[in-house]
Amino acid sequence: MLELLNNPISTCSQKVRLTLHEKGLAFTDTRIDFRKKEHLTPDYLAINPDGVVPSLLHDGQAVLDSSVIMEYLDEVFPDVPLTPADPLGRAEMRKWLRFIEEVPTAAIRIPSFNQVFVRHRAGLTDDALEEDTNARTLRRTFYREMGRNGFSDTRLRESYERLNETVTRMDAALADRAWLCGDLSLADFCVVPTIDRMRDLGLPQIWDNKPHMQRWWAAMQTRPAYRATYYPGTRVTDIYHEIGEPA
Repeated sequence: MLELLNNPISTCSQKVRLTLHEKGLAFTDTRIDFRKKEHLTPDYLAINPDGVVPSLLHDGQAVLDSSVIMEYLDEVFPDVPLTPADPLGRAEMRKWLRFIEEVPTAAIRIPSFNQVFVRHRAGLTDDALEEDTNARTLRRTFYREMGRNGFSDTRLRESYERLNETVTRMDAALADRAWLCGDLSLADFCVVPTIDRMRDLGLPQIWDNKPHMQRWWAAMQTRPAYRATYYPGTRVTDIYHEIGEPA
């Protein structure tokens, strides 16, 4: 019934896997290999023209965009609800979802690619680099800016500022509640992959002075859905062992 086309280390894939596991939904875990560029093949692009993961197939029908997939799953499978019941609560959750998508989800890509993924472009010829860039349907501009050597120090500093703003807002919101919207919701699971990637890249000091956020993070890591989502091979340090080492 449910098939998730995803990649183990993709943060957007991880937030959908978190949702599926938290709701106790059985699904076929179809893994897309980035190194083989399986997300850019004609067969995959026929499902998802953006050439990104994840994609959800529900009875063969495609549902695209990770946050859209999360909300879709919660609407279609209402047991174990992860959306507030009242309109104001839903509005608060969706405000968090938009913020997470626009700020930390975008920001974490910069250090992720600088520390990890840009290495696969370093040895390409100019023609091969251009071909690789042009193959990216949705993220062509992102890859062109990254180039062969990664993003600028200015862009990296900006990403750190946005990540710091995220944990600051989270800490303030969590001062009088266990979860971002009171009860556990999609908003919590949406931001988890960014926090986990920050830790994986050696950046946990960003929340050193955020006690409420630290409490939230400790509680999240005890959940079975978290442990099921982060199996061996789901973190960049599982593959690139030198990543995340203290500078």
